[in-house]
Amino acid sequence: MLASVSNILVASLFATTVVGSSVHRPENGNHGGDAVDAISAKGLAKLKAWTKSNPPAGNCTLENAVIRREWSAFSRQERLDYIDAVLCLQKTPPTTPLSIIPGVRSRYDDFVGTHINQTLFIHSTGNFLGWHRYYVWTYEQALRNECNYQGHQPYWNWGKYALDPVNSLLFDGSDESLSGDGSYFEHTPVAVAGAPPPFDVIIPGNGGGCVTSGPFKDMVVSLGPVAGTLDGVTPNPTPDGYSYNPRCLRRDISENAAVSTRTNATVSLLTTRDNISDFQDYMQGVFAEGILGVHAGGHFTVGGDPGGDFFASAGDPAFWLHHASVDRIWWIWQNQDLATRQNAIAGQTHMAGDGVPTTLEDDQFFQVNGKVPKLKDLLATLGGADGEFCYIYQ
Repeated sequence: MLASVSNILVASLFATTVVGSSVHRPENGNHGGDAVDAISAKGLAKLKAWTKSNPPAGNCTLENAVIRREWSAFSRQERLDYIDAVLCLQKTPPTTPLSIIPGVRSRYDDFVGTHINQTLFIHSTGNFLGWHRYYVWTYEQALRNECNYQGHQPYWNWGKYALDPVNSLLFDGSDESLSGDGSYFEHTPVAVAGAPPPFDVIIPGNGGGCVTSGPFKDMVVSLGPVAGTLDGVTPNPTPDGYSYNPRCLRRDISENAAVSTRTNATVSLLTTRDNISDFQDYMQGVFAEGILGVHAGGHFTVGGDPGGDFFASAGDPAFWLHHASVDRIWWIWQNQDLATRQNAIAGQTHMAGDGVPTTLEDDQFFQVNGKVPKLKDLLATLGGADGEFCYIYQ
């Protein structure tokens, strides 16, 4: 029996993809990210010209903006510093009241709880990209302001590692990685709801059990699962996933899923999806066309628990580099035509489709982790969030 992505809403959530991507075909072409970097460079030149007549809010300029870099561009010491900050956040007491989310045990859990709480309102919705942009930024600020991290949020260049993720700098299990694969645990395939064969399953990898190497091998996962996809995970005492449910971090690192994150898939997304509706739909996936895509592909490259549960997926430290990459690809897409794309949104306010269109004036909620900004304030990385955003990507 398949370990189903059981909630029907998962199909519309982890629909993140790119035309031509497949979870079953290896890539024979370039996977180093150069093609995406070239598109990014063209967009950055356009952004520079744009800011001359459209200066960012606050004191932000293109010249003083923070530059977020890829994990492989970090030195060993920079990687260790980032890891130490995440471990610090996992040891820092929570600020979420237990009356709201009883299972939180750390500041890290505050962020996981927020994602669980907001999931149905931030996936396959008009605010998917903007909400996650601010969410990753608030996490970055917590690392810096509460754990003395001097750097900035790294991202995961999917295509760089798509052919062999388990041996990559991210997941090789070394002390400067985000920890490695889980130990072998026999488990069934993950069903991809609505996808035609052979794209209707993600083939199990060689993991599935507890992570046994690297800096997060002793991590305790507190919240979830809500819509888990891995066999043998202890159910949460309550259906909402808010209760305390201590367990190990589990992964099933999957080359099968990583194929959907190849560079040519990202290039296709950036060059063939000219309007925001198509762009975010294909980023979030078109399962009916057999497309898993860069968003779901990234999540299921890690898989496991909580990484394979789209409610609680922020509980895996790889989440933050993955969603920084999602933000980067949106930023690159915006920069290609800022006049029409900077403030473009499309979609509804609930992933099930509630008939209520998303608007730029919609409030965005982050519980104890941030303010209550309007969506319109989260669309520019230079001067957005009332001037607090001031970053670009390398």
